Amino acid sequence: MEKRLLLFLSLISLIGNNAHSQSVQLSLSESIELAIDSSLQAFRAKNVYQANYWAYRSYKAGRLPSLTLLTTPLQYRRDFTRRYDSNENIDVYRQQQSLYSYGNLSVSQNFDLTGGTFFIDSELGYMRNLGADNYSQFSSVPIRIGYSQSLFGFNSFKWENQIEPLKYRKAKTQYLYSQEEIAETTIQYFFSLAMTQMEYDMALANVASSDTLYRIGQERQKIASISQGDLLTLKLDAVNAKNTLKNAEISLKRAMFSFVSFLHLDKETQVKTELPGRPKDLEISPDIALEYAHKNNPDFMANKQERLEAEREVDRTKKSATFDASISASVGFNQVANSFADVYKRPLQQDVVSVGLTIPLVDWGVRKGRANMAVNNLNVTKISIQQKEASLEQDVIMTVNDFNIQQDLINSAEEAMGLATMAYNVTKERFIIGKADLNSLTLSLNRQNSAQRNYISALRDYWLNYYKLRKLTLFDFQQEEEIKVNSEELRMKN
Repeated sequence: MEKRLLLFLSLISLIGNNAHSQSVQLSLSESIELAIDSSLQAFRAKNVYQANYWAYRSYKAGRLPSLTLLTTPLQYRRDFTRRYDSNENIDVYRQQQSLYSYGNLSVSQNFDLTGGTFFIDSELGYMRNLGADNYSQFSSVPIRIGYSQSLFGFNSFKWENQIEPLKYRKAKTQYLYSQEEIAETTIQYFFSLAMTQMEYDMALANVASSDTLYRIGQERQKIASISQGDLLTLKLDAVNAKNTLKNAEISLKRAMFSFVSFLHLDKETQVKTELPGRPKDLEISPDIALEYAHKNNPDFMANKQERLEAEREVDRTKKSATFDASISASVGFNQVANSFADVYKRPLQQDVVSVGLTIPLVDWGVRKGRANMAVNNLNVTKISIQQKEASLEQDVIMTVNDFNIQQDLINSAEEAMGLATMAYNVTKERFIIGKADLNSLTLSLNRQNSAQRNYISALRDYWLNYYKLRKLTLFDFQQEEEIKVNSEELRMKN
């Protein structure tokens, strides 16, 4: 994080020192650091992680004891209530006024192993009748201990303990995966800009070169050294070079705008790309890459989560298809008195035991159908996971092969670029002294331009394959270490 902050501050300083041009030079690594820190994709990835983080915090909080206060501070009633008159042996309506207050303080704890809930609570109630029969009473439960348990039902706590920690680990690896995706996108924008800058530089040099060659052709035509047709061709080359320069300038502006917009920089910023040098030789084993992919790739974790959720649904539907029994028991003390001072004196024992049964008698096969459908969905999920994992493994292996081959292509492209440049310089000198024809010069120039494009393309493909491999495995093969989440970067703020 400190490295990124220093890079960002350096960039701001450079832009500030060039207030008019707003020009800055960026290497590939610096561009990636800026994108991971400041791009809109990075902002989205951080917020997605934070949402998953708080979901996990909620899960962890659900495993802790909860303290709940249930209260009715004051309730006043004035109405006509039906009462039985024993003297007349009839029901009559009588006016009634009452005050009521109630409070219950409870501590509960879920038991993941059994799926039951243990609780301890205490309550106090007050009732006062107003009117002719004016009296008041207090009711208390000083302490009550209880437990409720489904004997054969679905235990959601057990499944949450398997799925929720996996979801959070997947969220952390998904955040790293998103960072590597940002790096891949940055490489695309970076080399797109580098290619257009090279095209612009070549077009600029070609304008100067074609003008020079046309002037030389004019002098040579005076002494009949070249034909009128060759001279017209040189003039046409000079005109085409200027048109190519204009098109290159338009492409450069577009690529520049896309790059600075992706980095979330000021739209007027002008970036000069600094191409990376030849990367060090690095041979990656497909087996090692597959090992880290299985260990770190969030898609493998997502497959495991999907399978667990399907198994949970099978468990839930199967248990809901049969009868269920639940038991609830509590033991405590309670008392009733006319004054608050007496309501806690000599409380009587309170015992409550409840057994409930849920027995499906006739549902025309609805529960059984849901259970069978859940089993079929689980089988489909398993097959789908096998296909996705096979595709992921193939992607890893192919990326490793492409990467290993790409290193040789860079070496060849670099050698070809050097040879093409030397050949063009020699041909140009020979043309100036009249020992090479125009076709040879044009062919040599085209070969030089093609070699430069091929070299940049080879560099781009190398780094794209390398960062794709980092993304698939979350392993840094250059440093030979796993890519980890920086706790400071992901520190949550309330």
